[in-house]
Amino acid sequence: MFLLNETSLRSQDKMQLQVILNHVQRHKSFRYQKAALVEKKGGAIVEVEIEPRRNSRPLCSGCGQARPGYDREAKPRRFEFVPLWGMAVFFLYAMRRVDFPQCGVKVERVPWADGKNHLTITYQVFLAQWAKRLSWKQVAQAFRTSWDNVFRSVKTVVAWGLAVRNLDGITAIGVDEVQWQKGHKYLTLVYQLDAGCKRLLWIGRERTATSFLGFFRMLGKERSAQIRFVCSDMWKAYLTVIKKKVPRAIHILDRFHIMALMNKAIDKIRAGEAKRMKQDGHEPLLKHSRWFWLKRVWNLTKNQALKLKELLKYNLQTVRAYLLKEQFHDFWEYRRVGVAKRFLDRWCTQAMRSKLEPMKKVARTLRVHRPLILNWFRAKGTMSSGVVEGFNYNVKLTMKKAYGFRTYEGVEVALYHRLGHLPEPELTHRFC
Repeated sequence: MFLLNETSLRSQDKMQLQVILNHVQRHKSFRYQKAALVEKKGGAIVEVEIEPRRNSRPLCSGCGQARPGYDREAKPRRFEFVPLWGMAVFFLYAMRRVDFPQCGVKVERVPWADGKNHLTITYQVFLAQWAKRLSWKQVAQAFRTSWDNVFRSVKTVVAWGLAVRNLDGITAIGVDEVQWQKGHKYLTLVYQLDAGCKRLLWIGRERTATSFLGFFRMLGKERSAQIRFVCSDMWKAYLTVIKKKVPRAIHILDRFHIMALMNKAIDKIRAGEAKRMKQDGHEPLLKHSRWFWLKRVWNLTKNQALKLKELLKYNLQTVRAYLLKEQFHDFWEYRRVGVAKRFLDRWCTQAMRSKLEPMKKVARTLRVHRPLILNWFRAKGTMSSGVVEGFNYNVKLTMKKAYGFRTYEGVEVALYHRLGHLPEPELTHRFC
């Protein structure tokens, strides 16, 4: 249709382009006029002039009411639209101004762009949709635009989605922290864990009680009162806020965090024992064996399983700690709270008698949080923060995909965009 050595489109081609634009982006009070193919340094671009329809009145950008025109800008503004056949497309329109007593002299509101943004709404949604599939840098390179344009597009779409999303009917949430920068800089992340809807609900800048309280302020008292289940780890700030804000909810400390606590204890015991064996001149039995003790049996390779079988024959502190951990896995197989409670008490007593200080510390922690641990059975296993850990994996993947974020605003926008399942502005045509 287009010839790169022509400076303008033939009348038939112009009409064809008008048909396409009216199909994908029709505006009631405006019409597409002359379309031209212009050679630029970076390649050919398409410029489409827009004119208001006869007798149409501009909308005041302040109040949105139709008012008589005041005057018109001498130079048309350029608004970038979705690329066509690899060529950038720009709308050219000289903005009208209106004079309204309540608002003063204002530039008109146009349906294809918002405020002073030079990107059309359609193009912003287009870039934001691709930003879910590729990194922002790759999107910018693929569509010959800048990283800043991609970021602003995603930011606009996220802001719109957060403003119109529905927060009713939330009955189950999970909260956890994720490190996003070096120097112990953490984010507090709250997820919805309902069976029919799993999404990121809220991001806090720190992992403090004050930060977490911001989620409940955002949610409101009525919606907070509907929460029935809460999953979290043992971070004191979270425990305090949950007890204060949703005291009637079943608060669950999930198996993932508890087993992670045991793995840390085993790793500490192994490292200390390996160091002592080396100092005493004994055979380095525990060398290169870290993951033998931390994995479940069915996740071991054949060689790892054979090596573990040999190590279990020795009377080592690491072996005793490992057997305690494997024994504790039976705890999650119970179905009644009373039976699970008796097992937990017996296991804690056994751990306290093991003379393994890291495992004794785990036992003391479990005793302190016993009611919350047993809530896992009161919820009948329907809730698990394993979903939270799955979300956390995607959080880290998103940050890795972007090669890190220098600002909090950047990571917040990216995570809401990828994990928030936010609604997007409705378009006449879907481009991707």
